[in-house]
Amino acid sequence: MIYLLLLGVLLLLILGPQLWVQQVMAKYNRHPEENFPGSGGELARHLLDRFDLHKVQVEKAESVDHYDPGDKAVRLSKDKLEGRTLTAITTAAHEVAHALQDAAEEPLFRWRTRLGSIAVGAQRLGSFLLFVAPILSIVTRAPAAGLLSAMAAFLVMGSNVVLQLATLPVELDASFKKALPLLKNGYLRPEQYRGAEKILRAAAFTYLSASLAGLLNFWQWMRVLKR
Repeated sequence: MIYLLLLGVLLLLILGPQLWVQQVMAKYNRHPEENFPGSGGELARHLLDRFDLHKVQVEKAESVDHYDPGDKAVRLSKDKLEGRTLTAITTAAHEVAHALQDAAEEPLFRWRTRLGSIAVGAQRLGSFLLFVAPILSIVTRAPAAGLLSAMAAFLVMGSNVVLQLATLPVELDASFKKALPLLKNGYLRPEQYRGAEKILRAAAFTYLSASLAGLLNFWQWMRVLKR
């Protein structure tokens, strides 16, 4: 009973922020704002040029909005790239803020980028170990095979949790120390400030809920290994 209660609380903590994020993004993405002369993509280009980041490209994202430090590109989904909604404008400013972090070689951003590369390698190694561990267990019947499975689970799931947690302060900096002050400096009306703050907060909560989901998956996997 206690286990089910704890599981329910964890699911609420994970699904709650995700549903809230979707609701906030959708709420401010319905109608174009009259005071926006351009789309999210055009604002991104304007801000990049304003800060002399002419080599950073603005492109259409295949999946989620992001800044790619390797290709030096701000990528926005179609509705953000072409839209003139508060969500489109605020998201564009947020992704440009990551380009500013990159250009300034800010320590947190650089550490998060390095950690991302390490996490990719760790997940590949972990996936290989997850494939090998059952075979070793059958062939050798050694207790070390269980330890190998635990290590593989940590590499696959744990590395992702660490990456998401490391991403959170980078996202908060991009949102509230860069994007929001920029937007308040002539791009938004005062009555739009509150909505922009909600959108930026929702973006940060995405990573928090992802971290919690990763922790839950890792905990469940460890319980399976103990049996």
